Amino acid sequence: MFNWLRRRESVAATAHAPLAPAEPAGLALVKRMSRSVSTLGRDAAEVRGVLEDTQKIVETQGQAMLALAAELSQVRQAQQAIVDSTLQTRSAVERARTALAGIGQEVGGIVQTLRGVSDAAAEITQIALQTRLVAFNASVEAKHAGEAGRGFGVVADAVKDLAGKVEASSKTIIGSVAALDERVGRFSRELRSEGAGGQTSSIHAAFADVEADVARISSSAEQSRRTSAALNERAAALANEVRQAVQGLSKAFTCSDGFLRLSEELIEQIAESGVEVDDSPYIRGAQEAAAEIGELLEQAVSSGSIRIEQLFDEQYRPIAGSNPAQHLTAFTELADRLFPAVQERMLGLSDKVAFCIAVDRNGYVPTHNRKYCQPQRSGDVVWNTANSRYRRIFSDRTGLASARNQRPFLLQTYRRDMGGGRFVLLKEASAPITVAGRHWGGLRLAFGF
Repeated sequence: MFNWLRRRESVAATAHAPLAPAEPAGLALVKRMSRSVSTLGRDAAEVRGVLEDTQKIVETQGQAMLALAAELSQVRQAQQAIVDSTLQTRSAVERARTALAGIGQEVGGIVQTLRGVSDAAAEITQIALQTRLVAFNASVEAKHAGEAGRGFGVVADAVKDLAGKVEASSKTIIGSVAALDERVGRFSRELRSEGAGGQTSSIHAAFADVEADVARISSSAEQSRRTSAALNERAAALANEVRQAVQGLSKAFTCSDGFLRLSEELIEQIAESGVEVDDSPYIRGAQEAAAEIGELLEQAVSSGSIRIEQLFDEQYRPIAGSNPAQHLTAFTELADRLFPAVQERMLGLSDKVAFCIAVDRNGYVPTHNRKYCQPQRSGDVVWNTANSRYRRIFSDRTGLASARNQRPFLLQTYRRDMGGGRFVLLKEASAPITVAGRHWGGLRLAFGF
């Protein structure tokens, strides 16, 4: 009820208040156009950012496709080497088969020789048996001869004993040769593929298995090689398509840049005409802050706090271990003392102001707003990107354009990288900073819209 009464009182007061003079129709139209152009710029900046992200992704994919094609080419070469090796293995197995056949024939000859030895041993056994019989008979006759046949009897006994030993040895030879003949015979049959019951011998079965395995390897390698070749061709085609996509994105990128720059130029021209647009307070703020910082720097040079050549130092000394990279110059310490008072005050211009920084002509930020001057955290690039923005060089399109602009002011729309894939859409008014008639850099005032 109380809020309703307050609304009625507000409406009544408005009704009795004197009417503000109406704006000329042309001026109102220009302001509406300014807002429309600003919206166009915002959309163009969004499109440009999306195209930039897409372009990076496509370029990464293109590089990945080229790397994949190279890997597939190596795989195909390796598979061809496998095919060549399997062909050589097949040839080696065939040579081994032939060699085994020759060995089989040789072993067959050995078998025949052993059988000859066995036959000879059998003859020796027979001869020894006959010798024993003759010696026995001679021994009997020697006994009948009495004392005259005593010496002959001794010889006959010795011959009989020797014949017995020869017979025993020849029988042993026959047994050994028979066993050897059996073993060599089995080996010969193995080599000649004459297994029991007409079955293929184990040696030749093993060779057949090797040949079958080699054939399967060769077939698989050849099929894989053909598949890899097809994949390689497809990867090359995809890489070509990616290149075409990159070219198309580059053209679209250029067009979006054109639209973005056109919107910025239109806003600039409207502002320069004296018409008060939404961006005018920020443009004036940037110009005033740029003039103030320029004056502070001139006073520092005049007082001897810094030499003019130190103020224009371009020897950016990297800070070890910083990521993103941070740098120091001869004027960094001076900037730490002079700039914050101006930069921090400009943050109060509007709650839409995102930051206010002075940069040299190469985009170097000696000192940022305090909330972005946090010491870096080791190994935390995302946090550093968002919170440690001082001592850095911003040489992107927007950063360099603002740093090197020497016109009364420059208006730009862009996405600010906050790290970790986060972006903030901002508009930026910048104005040149001059010291003793020389262009030192620019004042960048960024704000949301």
